[in-house]
Amino acid sequence: MKILKNKKALSPVVASIILIAVTVAVSIAVAAWMGALTFTFMGTEELKITNVEFLSGNQYINVTLQNTGTSPITINEIWVNGALKWSTGQTISANSQAEIKVSCVWSNGYNYEVKVVTSKGNQFYYTATAPSS
Repeated sequence: MKILKNKKALSPVVASIILIAVTVAVSIAVAAWMGALTFTFMGTEELKITNVEFLSGNQYINVTLQNTGTSPITINEIWVNGALKWSTGQTISANSQAEIKVSCVWSNGYNYEVKVVTSKGNQFYYTATAPSS
């Protein structure tokens, strides 16, 4: 093999700068891709308690829930005034509504705080007043 002494190549400094630039560009591309994956898999839950209806007989309430997000939400618990009243578990599809009947003795004219807990641990609150008579 013949060694060429008069041929010039890239200097070590220029070669190092090019390698660093390529490494930084690849790192930025990978970071952007991973960030997009994170937001895809870790979507936030968007749930609204749209109504609490006090049913006749003072034994039950209907809680109406609206999933305004883009992924399904699983309801794990419903609390009324700090007491666990429902823990059956129900999934609400994206952009849909569900009505859950909860066993809860209520009295006319009183305020009731309803707390809904999802499978991700998020809590949503709604305060309703029972009808006066």
